[in-house]
Amino acid sequence: MKVVLCVAVALFGCTLAQQRLQAQSYNNPNEIPITKFINENNYDGSYSYSYETGNGISVSETGQLKNPGQKDLEAQTAQGSFSYTAPDGTPITVTWYADETGFHAEGAHLPTPPPIPEAILRSLQAAGPAQPAQPYRPAPAYQGRK
Repeated sequence: MKVVLCVAVALFGCTLAQQRLQAQSYNNPNEIPITKFINENNYDGSYSYSYETGNGISVSETGQLKNPGQKDLEAQTAQGSFSYTAPDGTPITVTWYADETGFHAEGAHLPTPPPIPEAILRSLQAAGPAQPAQPYRPAPAYQGRK
């Protein structure tokens, strides 16, 4: 009987402690719960992860090794997105990819370059295709008077 009573008290204590911890975490405005988390890593170099938080942040990313086993051609590539709500209430979503050419992001809120002015565009077209740069060759060393 004492064993049953001890087990019951222990279970009651654990339940009470768990409820108290949950109540404390939700009462603290600095703690945002993770509501969803997925993480997968594979032996071939590919991976995938995503998570969502209690305040509406959502992140996902996948990646893989491009040209595995080919020396000087291997490159880690990744693509993903993230979204959240800005302080002014605007929903922000960014999709991106990264590979051997660099990082490339797209989003409706991101600035875009202005169009090339018409006069400069005509000038570039008139100049024709760009010529490859010539390698630098230093001038011969000065030998002095002979």
